[in-house]
Amino acid sequence: MSTITAEDRAAFQDATRRLLTDFCTEADVRRTMDLEAGYDPALWKRLADLGIVGLIIEEAHGGAGAGPMELELVMEEVGAALLCGPLISSGVLAAALIQASGDKAAQDRLLPAIANGSTIATAAVTGPAGTWTADAVAVSAAGGDGSWRLDGPAAFVTHGQIADLVLVAARAPDGLALFEVDPQAGGVAIKPLPTFDHTLRLADIGFTASPARRLDAARPTWDAVEAALDVVRVALAGEQAGAGRKVLEFTVDYAKSRIQFGRPIGGFQAIKHMAADLLLESESAISAARHAARALAEGNTDAKASISLAAFACADAFSTITATAVQMHGGIAFTWAHPAHLYLRRARAAAQLFGTSEFYRERYLSQIGA
Repeated sequence: MSTITAEDRAAFQDATRRLLTDFCTEADVRRTMDLEAGYDPALWKRLADLGIVGLIIEEAHGGAGAGPMELELVMEEVGAALLCGPLISSGVLAAALIQASGDKAAQDRLLPAIANGSTIATAAVTGPAGTWTADAVAVSAAGGDGSWRLDGPAAFVTHGQIADLVLVAARAPDGLALFEVDPQAGGVAIKPLPTFDHTLRLADIGFTASPARRLDAARPTWDAVEAALDVVRVALAGEQAGAGRKVLEFTVDYAKSRIQFGRPIGGFQAIKHMAADLLLESESAISAARHAARALAEGNTDAKASISLAAFACADAFSTITATAVQMHGGIAFTWAHPAHLYLRRARAAAQLFGTSEFYRERYLSQIGA
């Protein structure tokens, strides 16, 4: 568990909020999501300089050495600002996977550049089935003695088209293994995917005798992948909770200022009930995300169940909040001109990103023995 104090944690969250308030406005988001790369290199450098990109990377490798609790709070601010960029791919998924693998040499070689933002990394750990389980891995590996080749498809790779490094889960002769691949190497075909959320970048990656370097994992490969995905699930839950709270805030402000029939619409009983329901959704999501982060940080026995609960609860709450906010704003909120539309798209896409709500509900029930 991180030794960072509550005061330091709050200060870091506040610093993140101020940075994103200055450099990730709605206008910035709209400009950035239209870029081919889908992120702003100048803002990425600022995030790295502040320590956000290397937040969960150990200090020995140039990171901040923070844990799930700090990550969740930072991701609340990231979600509120609708940050466009590969933070969850590089600073969370790839960084967590390298650390979870236990390969000290790979950590020394790869993590410093990820922490300082000079290398953008991602992970390809599911195939076309997109179930984010070991059975879904569709890439195979052949070779040995330092010479490995990968074949097969990887799907739904976040920010795969802008990555400098791809970590790949593949089926080797001795079982699942992790490999690092240069996306510019021969036999690597990257196909950008259309996304409902224009702030998100996804890609399919095909491997054809692609050269790869095997990580010397100190634990079973899928255990390492699951450990990394748990960190990602906490981060995504925090992002969804923070974004939902932001939508609630500007929707309530609108209800207070929009005049209809000579009075603010917030004075109408139907709108009051809708706002109250959104407050409950928002507070429940924040509680679920923060509880999951604490459970993971402390290594609690119920950590897995808490993470699964947060995964579906925060996704559902964010989707509900954004859909209701559109109704409360009227027709204008369903146009590109209004930010509610951007949050709605983020909510719908994020709810599918690393597994569906239905998947996590079933998993939660299994984990609690129901």
